[in-house]
Amino acid sequence: MTDRAIDIAPDRASTAGGGLTRRVSFLTDIATISRRAIRSVMREPEFVIPALIIPVFFFVVNTGALESFVEGQAPAGSNVSLDYRGFQLPVAIIFAVTGISRASVLVIDIQSGYLDRMLVTPIRRTTLLFGLMVADVVMALGLALFVVAMGLVFGVWFETGVLGLLVFLLLSIAWSLAYSGIPYTVALRTGNPAAVNSSFLIFFPFAFLTPSFLPRELMSGWLRAVAGWNPVTYLLEAMRTILFDGWNAAMILKGAGAIAGLAVVTFFMAFRSLNRRVATG
Repeated sequence: MTDRAIDIAPDRASTAGGGLTRRVSFLTDIATISRRAIRSVMREPEFVIPALIIPVFFFVVNTGALESFVEGQAPAGSNVSLDYRGFQLPVAIIFAVTGISRASVLVIDIQSGYLDRMLVTPIRRTTLLFGLMVADVVMALGLALFVVAMGLVFGVWFETGVLGLLVFLLLSIAWSLAYSGIPYTVALRTGNPAAVNSSFLIFFPFAFLTPSFLPRELMSGWLRAVAGWNPVTYLLEAMRTILFDGWNAAMILKGAGAIAGLAVVTFFMAFRSLNRRVATG
């Protein structure tokens, strides 16, 4: 982290004849932080490569091991019986974009004192997170495009066409952003890189206690009950609706609502942790 905190100073204010200063806009503050965060992504391909390998691995293994069995056992005419690769594409894309954040960079800034130097500038405190989240969106978009391209190569297509593909990507990126509040909370609370790296483990119960392998109507017992409370379930079903069924507004709104509900909780935790970090130093 060799970026200088003083790089921000010229952008913060301009001096007029009487020595008065002019506050720059909220968006300018975000742009200042996000530029640095995006540059850090470009310098760290080793951070992005594992995020590409994991969804490819799960997609290839799941479809290779289960495709024939599931398509043969599922009710005739159901989505899963007709196209198990398409059924698995939302699972792959969620694995790709979940946990993608610049929280690791934030930890380094905390340990190196860079964050403290930022706090002595007049920059708006909330933009310290919002700027990083802009970089998260850029990363999530790139990863989502990669997974969708992989799906198209394997013969997956969208019943809703190009517009459906765009909504599919939007849901993916929104989920990634909503989940990013968790690693940012861990980073601000602990300042520990190992804790931030482990925060992805929180996602595994979300990922597997869902209709990730079979439709929810084919699940039974406690697993089906737990899946009904899992926000990832509604995200998967919304994305599969876009792939297979067309514009089912109710299903898509449930998926969007699940993302919004998670975002409210995680953003509250992240920005409260930021306030505590600012107050205590």
